[in-house]
Amino acid sequence: MEEKGFSVRKIVISGVLGAIAILLGWTRLGFIPVPTAAGNATIMHVPAIVGGVMEGWLVGGIIGTIFGIFSFLQATTPLFKDPLVAILPRIFIGITAYFTYAGLKKVNEYLALIVAAAVGTLTNTILVLGMAVIRGYMAAGVAVGVAVTHGIPEIIVAVIITVAVVVAWKRIETGRGEAKM
Repeated sequence: MEEKGFSVRKIVISGVLGAIAILLGWTRLGFIPVPTAAGNATIMHVPAIVGGVMEGWLVGGIIGTIFGIFSFLQATTPLFKDPLVAILPRIFIGITAYFTYAGLKKVNEYLALIVAAAVGTLTNTILVLGMAVIRGYMAAGVAVGVAVTHGIPEIIVAVIITVAVVVAWKRIETGRGEAKM
C-alpha cells in the first residue's frame, strides 16, 4: 500500500535511484550490447520502473524526469537535444509501471513485476519514438524499426533486472531469506 505524502524515504529513494540512472549513462554501464542492428539495449530507464513499483507513481515520475534531464544534458544529437523528446516521455516510465504493478499485484506478484517492467520499457520506447516522429526527427517507418530492434531486447533486460532488484529489495526489507510476495 502506498503511503500518503512525500516522505523522507521517498525523497531519498528518488535521489538514489535517480543517481543510479545518471551513473548508468555517465559510465555507459546502462548500455548492454545485444545482437541487433541497434547494438545496445539501454537499462537507464529501469531505476524509474523500480522506483515506481516500490515507492509509487510520484517517485517513478521523479526518477524518470531525472533520467530525461540527464539524457537532454548529455545529448549529442538534435533528437535528444529536444526536451519534448528527451525529457517529457521519460516522466511517464515509472508512472505507467506503478499503475500496471498496482493493478496486477493482487493477481500475481511476479506477473505484476514482469508486466510493469515491460510497460515501463514500452512507455519509454513508444513515447520517445512517437515524439521523435511528431517533431520530425524520423519517419514513422524508421521509428517502428527502431522500436522492434531496441524495444524487444530492452523489455527482456528490464524484466530480468526489475524482478531481481525488487525481489531482493523485498527480502532485505522483510529481513528474511525469501521475499514476501
